[in-house]
Amino acid sequence: MSSECRSTHILVMDDEEDLESLGEKLYNLIYPKHADMAPKLTGMLLELPEAVIGQMLQDEALLTKALDRAIAALQPEGSKQPSKADDGDSVSSDSLGEQLYDLIDLYNTGHTQKITGMLLEQKKEAVLQLLSDPTLLEEKVKTALKTLNDCGRSQQETDVSDSSDKDEADAIGETLFGLVEELEPSHCADITGMLLEMDSGTLQKILSDREMLEIAVQRAKHALVGKPALSDTYT
Repeated sequence: MSSECRSTHILVMDDEEDLESLGEKLYNLIYPKHADMAPKLTGMLLELPEAVIGQMLQDEALLTKALDRAIAALQPEGSKQPSKADDGDSVSSDSLGEQLYDLIDLYNTGHTQKITGMLLEQKKEAVLQLLSDPTLLEEKVKTALKTLNDCGRSQQETDVSDSSDKDEADAIGETLFGLVEELEPSHCADITGMLLEMDSGTLQKILSDREMLEIAVQRAKHALVGKPALSDTYT
């Protein structure tokens, strides 16, 4: 036997040993509670990704939840996991959603409802394939989770940007109010509000040019009280 063949043979044996080891551990936990169904239930849970099985071996609550769902799937009146050969039209959307939700919930992502909704946007045939292919489902769950995390980071960045813009506008408003108050204390609030409706470029010029500020304040006051502004008396 060549070295390459031996390596491949060893890898296959290791995978089989890992699966057998997981099966024994699962069986030992399941047997005390469901002795009659232990072999069948163990086989069903071994179809899940190894990472999920590892979590169940460490989390009794998660294992119990998985067992309850497996037992429900075995009941004649219960909803069974459809295969590719099932007639897609015979399975309702609600039933698909419930089955998909139950499987996704085993991954403990914290976003079961959102991920289920995202995956249910696919065609019914694609959803049926997810229900019958644990590996494909795991890939889709990881992709959906990454999308949710990316959207969360993007929203945080947008919130920070909006907050920064608001802080800048507040700072300009406070500075402008202080300057207007020196010129027209009796109408400073109204005049400041009128001037803040200008575009940011004009506001910056007014703040840096005292003469422009005085003219702008006079015109705003004229608009408020109906009296000629000082600058208009010299035109």
